[in-house]
Amino acid sequence: MEVIFLLEQVLNGLLVGAYYLLLALGLSLIFSLGGIVNLAHGGFYAIGAYLAVVLTRHLGWAPAFVASPILVALLGVVVERLFFQRFYRRDPILSILLTFGLAMVIEQSLRMIFGAAPLPTSIPRALSGTVIVGDFLYSRYRLTILAVAILAVAATWLIVYRTSFGRVVRAGVQNPDMVGALGISLKPYMTAIAALAIGLAGLAGVLLAPISGVHPAMGAEILTAAFVVVVIGGLGSFWGVIIAALLVGVVRGVTIYVFPPAGEASIYLLMVVVLLIRPRGLLGERIERFE
Repeated sequence: MEVIFLLEQVLNGLLVGAYYLLLALGLSLIFSLGGIVNLAHGGFYAIGAYLAVVLTRHLGWAPAFVASPILVALLGVVVERLFFQRFYRRDPILSILLTFGLAMVIEQSLRMIFGAAPLPTSIPRALSGTVIVGDFLYSRYRLTILAVAILAVAATWLIVYRTSFGRVVRAGVQNPDMVGALGISLKPYMTAIAALAIGLAGLAGVLLAPISGVHPAMGAEILTAAFVVVVIGGLGSFWGVIIAALLVGVVRGVTIYVFPPAGEASIYLLMVVVLLIRPRGLLGERIERFE
C-alpha cells in the first residue's frame, strides 16, 4: 500500500507540474521573443477559470472548455497590441510595472464583477469517478488534465519547431537583428506568440477550476510557482521549462509523501540548488531582447 500511495503522490506531482507547465511555457515564450516579464499571466489564468464557470452554465462544459481558452487568447491579442508592443524597446523594468498593474486591474475587476467569494464549480459528470487498476485508484478528471496538458504542449512544440512560423520565431529569439535585416517584421509573430501563450494560461485556468477553486486571487497564488519553473528550466528554453515543470511536480509530490509540511517549500529549495549549480537554469541560453 505504501508503494501505491507513493505512486499516487508522484502522479499528483506530475499533475501539478502539468498546469505549472502550461503557465510557464507561456511566460517563457513571451519573454524569449519580446523581453516582457508578464506578471499579469496569472490574471489570464483566472479569467480562463471564470469564463469556464460562466459559459458552462449557459453552454455546458464541453463548449466552455473549447471557447474559454480561445476567448482568453483573443484577449491576449488585444493586450499585446494595446500595451506590450509599446514596451519592446523600453527598459524591462517598465514592462514589469505595466504587467504588475495589469494583474492588479484584472484581479480587482474580477472581484467587482463576481464578488470576493469563490464561485461554485464541479468536475464534469462525464469525467467524474475514478480509474481502478488493482489497488491503485486515481481520479479520471486528473488523468484527463494530464492528457490535455500533454496534447497542448505537443501542439505548441509542433508550432514552434515544425512550422515556418516557428522557424521565424526561433530565429527572432536568437538573432532579432538578422531577422530584421531580412525584411521580416517580428511584430505580427509576437502578437501570435502572445495569443498562444496567454491562451495556454486560459486553458490551465479552465482545467484547474474544478480542482483549485475559482476566486479573484487564484492567479496571484499560482504565478510565483510558474516563475520558479521558468527560472529552473532556463529563460528561453522550451525543453528546459518542460523538464523543470516535471521535476518540480515530482519533487513536490515526493516531499509531500515524506514530509507534508515542506511540500511547497521544496520547489523553492530546488530552485536555489539549481541556480547555485547552473545560474542560467537547466537549459538556459543567452537571450537578446527583441528590438
